Amino acid sequence: MCRLCWGISFLLVISLFAGIYKFGIQGSTAPSTDGRNALLLPPEERDLVLAEMRGFLTSVQQITEGISAKDMKLVAEAASKVGASTAQEVPASLMGKLPLDFKKLGLDTHEKFDVLALDAKQVGDPNHSLQQLSKLMNNCLACHQIYRIDPISTTQ
Repeated sequence: MCRLCWGISFLLVISLFAGIYKFGIQGSTAPSTDGRNALLLPPEERDLVLAEMRGFLTSVQQITEGISAKDMKLVAEAASKVGASTAQEVPASLMGKLPLDFKKLGLDTHEKFDVLALDAKQVGDPNHSLQQLSKLMNNCLACHQIYRIDPISTTQ
């Protein structure tokens, strides 16, 4: 009887680790034809991720506009709109489908926007903000070089 209990316990532990790997590290991905990793998401979740990226792009445009006009209030406001607080709006079901490295890049990007906003308020130097924006954009480039998002059918 004890052997059966140990056997079941072992299978449960293996299943737990497999689940952690699949939903915490690997996510819902597959190799793609262009060499990137394809995130496989239902259309509504794909739309959510793409909307977040468009929000990043809108903020980047407003930040560059603010920097060129030396309007640090605009820089701070634009960066704050996509800071870490907006990352909490992502549903847990979607987070489980995203690979760990994608999540790390995304969270780091949100945090870099927060730092840019804070420094725009406190330091007020357009050149400093431009340097921060340049470093932040490296996250965007890395993500787009590594990943793409492919929709999957939700009907079977």
